[in-house]
Amino acid sequence: MKRAAARPLLWLAALLAVYLCAPFVASVPQLGAADWANVDWRATWSAVGVSAASATVASFMILLGGVPLGYFLARSNTRKMALLGFVVQLPLALPPLTSGVLLLFLLGPYSGIGRLTGGGLTDSFAGIVLAEIFVAAPFLIIAAKSAFAAVDPVLDDVAATLGHHASSRFFRVMLPVAWPAIRAGLALAWLRAFGEFGATVMVAYHPYSLPVYTYVVFGGQGLPAMMPLLLPTLAIAILCAALSIYSLRQKPAPEQTENGDDTLEPGTDLTASRGDADNRRLTFHLQRQLGDFGLDIAWTPASRRLAIIGPSGSGKSLALRLIAGLESNASSTVRLGATALHTLPPERRQIGYMPQDYGLFPHMSVVRQLSFPVDADAASARYWLDHLGLVPLVGRLPHQLSFGQRQRVALARALTRHSELLLFDEPFAALDTPRRRRLQQSLRALQREIAAVTIIVTHDPDEAALLADEVLVVEQGRVLQAGAIADVFERPASMRVAALLGLHNVGEGSMSAAGQVQIAPGLMVTTANRASLPAAGQRVMWRVSSHALAVTPQGAHAGVVESVELRRGERYVRVNIAGVRFDLASEDAGLREGAPCRLDIRAAGVNIWAAACGARQASSA
Repeated sequence: MKRAAARPLLWLAALLAVYLCAPFVASVPQLGAADWANVDWRATWSAVGVSAASATVASFMILLGGVPLGYFLARSNTRKMALLGFVVQLPLALPPLTSGVLLLFLLGPYSGIGRLTGGGLTDSFAGIVLAEIFVAAPFLIIAAKSAFAAVDPVLDDVAATLGHHASSRFFRVMLPVAWPAIRAGLALAWLRAFGEFGATVMVAYHPYSLPVYTYVVFGGQGLPAMMPLLLPTLAIAILCAALSIYSLRQKPAPEQTENGDDTLEPGTDLTASRGDADNRRLTFHLQRQLGDFGLDIAWTPASRRLAIIGPSGSGKSLALRLIAGLESNASSTVRLGATALHTLPPERRQIGYMPQDYGLFPHMSVVRQLSFPVDADAASARYWLDHLGLVPLVGRLPHQLSFGQRQRVALARALTRHSELLLFDEPFAALDTPRRRRLQQSLRALQREIAAVTIIVTHDPDEAALLADEVLVVEQGRVLQAGAIADVFERPASMRVAALLGLHNVGEGSMSAAGQVQIAPGLMVTTANRASLPAAGQRVMWRVSSHALAVTPQGAHAGVVESVELRRGERYVRVNIAGVRFDLASEDAGLREGAPCRLDIRAAGVNIWAAACGARQASSA
C-alpha cells in the first residue's frame, strides 16, 4: 500500500527533475555550433566583472540592512511590522521591468533624487547596484526572518541572565545560530543580483552587466553567439552547486543519545561557592496580568532550597521569568537578602536561569559556554570543569552531550559567575524515569554543597519533596499553600492542595468528641495525637497513613475492594468504606476487585487539623 501510494509522487518528482535538467543537456551540442571566432572577450569579461562586482556590493548592502530587518520582523507581532514585511517582499511578485519603472520614479533623472544627484544614479554602476538591491533584497530578508524566528527565544533569555545586553546577545548568540540559513539567503540574493536584467535595463543600461550585454549580443548576432556568453553564468552555477553539495556532505558530529555520565561522583568537594550568601534569603511579590490570566503570588521562605509546584497553566513558569527579570512588570518586587532585584535588568541580577533543555548555545563548545558569562571567573570555571567531571568534554558541542552532561555544563556556567540564585524550570520533565532519578540525586548533592538559593519549578510532587526544603503550591495564579515540605505534605490546606501533591487517604470531616472525627455518615476515625485538636463541631481535614490501615478478619470497618494497582512495582489496594476510599499497600493476593474485607484504622496513624477557610467539601483524595 505504501509503495503504491508513493509511486505517483516519484513520477511527479522525476518529471520536474528531467525538465529542469533538460536545458543543460540541450546546450551541450551547441558548444560545437557556437560562433567562437567572433566573440569579443574583452567586452564579455568586462560585463562579467560589472555583474560580479555589482552583485557583491549589492549583497553586502543587503546584508547590512536585511539581517537587522529580518530580526525585527521575526520578533515583532505588530500590524505595522506585518505590513512592512509584506511591502519589502513585493519585489518578488513584481515583473522585473515593473520594478525598474518604480525605481525610475524614485531615482530617474526627472525625480527629486535624480535632480539632486544630477542623474548620476542612472546609467551608472551605482544604478545597477540600486536595481539589484531592490529585486534581490527579499531573498535575504525572508531567509533572515525565518532563521531568527526558528531560533529558540530561550537562548536570548539565558544570555540576558548571563550578563549580556541586547546588542551582545544579537551578535554572540542570535546571529551565529541563525547564520547558516542567512548565509543561504545571502547566496540566493547574490545569484539573483548577478542575473538581474529587467530592473537593470530600465535603470542602468550602461555600463553593460552580463545579462544586458547578453541581450544586446543576442539582438545583433543571434543564437550562435550565446554559448560563449553563457559559460561564465554556467560556471558560477556549477560552482555554487558544488559548494552546496560539499556542505551537505559534511557530516556533523554524532548526537549523544546514550545516558552518558549523568551523575556526580560521590565525595566531590563543591564548597567553592559558599560565602556571604549563606545568610541571603529570597522574598518576592509577583504580579502580572496576561489577558484573562492574572498572577498574584507572594512568598517569604526561610530556606535556600525552594520549589514551586502547580498544574500546567498555573503561572509557575511565569513566576520564574518574573524573578529572572525576563518579564517586565513594575508592580512586582523581588529581593535577595538586601538586594532589590526587581530594580535591576536581567543581565545585572547575578542569577542562573536554566529552562527545560538548559539553554546551552548550540554553536558553542563546553569551554566557550563557561567563558560566555560577562563576569565569568576563569579560576572558578576551571574549578567547576574539574569538580563536575567536564574536563574531557570541553571541546564538545551541546548536541554531542548527554542530558546529564548538559545539566552539569549549565550549572557550571551559572556557577562560574558566582550566581547567588539558580532557577530551574521543570528541568527533568522530558526524561525517562531512571535518568530523571539519577539527575535529581545529582542536583540534590550539588544543592547541599553550594550557597546559592535554588528554585525548582515542577508539577511533580516527589521531585519537589526531594529537591526542596520549602514549597509554594500555586494554581490559576494564586497561592494555595506555602511552607516547609514536611508541613505541607503532612497537612495540606485543602483538598485541591492534596490532589496537586498526589496525596492519598486525605479528606474533610467534622470534629466530634475529643480525638474523633466523623468523615462520613456512620464512619468515625480516632487520632492518638490529642494536642491542639480543633473544637467539637469544627470543620477539619484528616489524613490516614497507609501504614495505619490493616486488613484483618476482625477489623472494625467493613469495606469492599474497589481496585488493585501497581505503583512503582508495589501492589496497592483501594478499599471503599462507607463511601470513603482508602489506599494501602498489600501483597495479599486474596484482595481482589469486588471482594469484601474488614479494616482496622490505627489511631497512631491518623492526623487531624483545622480545615482552611473556604476549603471545598470532599470525602477523600
